[in-house]
Amino acid sequence: MNPRHYVDLKETSRDLQPTYYFMINCLLYSRMETGLVSNQDFYDEDVNVYLAHLLHSFINPEYVDQSRKFLSKYDTDVFRRMAHSSDARLKYLIYKTNADFLLVSIGIFDNPMSAAARRIQPSEEAYIGRGKTYYHFAYSYSQQMHRKNQGVSEVLEKLSVGFEKYIRILSHMRGEYLDLMKRLSQGEVYHLERSVDEHSRQELLRVKQDELLELYSAWKQEPSAETEESLERVVSEIRQINPSFKFELPKR
Repeated sequence: MNPRHYVDLKETSRDLQPTYYFMINCLLYSRMETGLVSNQDFYDEDVNVYLAHLLHSFINPEYVDQSRKFLSKYDTDVFRRMAHSSDARLKYLIYKTNADFLLVSIGIFDNPMSAAARRIQPSEEAYIGRGKTYYHFAYSYSQQMHRKNQGVSEVLEKLSVGFEKYIRILSHMRGEYLDLMKRLSQGEVYHLERSVDEHSRQELLRVKQDELLELYSAWKQEPSAETEESLERVVSEIRQINPSFKFELPKR
């Protein structure tokens, strides 16, 4: 079956319909059922379109695969990548992609619970803050990228301001219409979690290796005790990820 189409079992025709229609319908129903209707606080029908397209994109393995190069598990890794780049488009993509994945991860793939009774747990507060911040930075860089099309910037700003609200909507949508956790077996969830953890581990390893190369290059140009301490720290962090890793500074 083409993942970009679905059959509405409530209809008698059994015609294939674009999956985007399913996403937007579920999203709009979820907004009504939670009382968080469109345009309640400000005009945000454009956010509905953005979220439906985002959820539809996650069905496409190519989109998920292409997004991996922009994802980072920790704030420090995100900000480090920012510090070493002057490319506004790259910064925009990194912040936007990480914000999108945080929104979907919390809203769609968290433990199912009623949106009406949902409360943000203390352990989630950091992720909420990250999502709001990433969307805000994406909004700032999008103004440089989309000067002629401010629509994209406006959506990102609304997602930053209303991050918690959109999580509640997606949480309701997850429980009432997607029901993902009930559909996945324990074995499938286990393998999915392992796959995500392994990717995060490899991404962190790559970041630490890049940091090691930069420090080593700086040490060769101007050896110092401070740089050597930083090198020892990074080598230790890499060995925690890959115990077989070996590195020694040449003797001066």
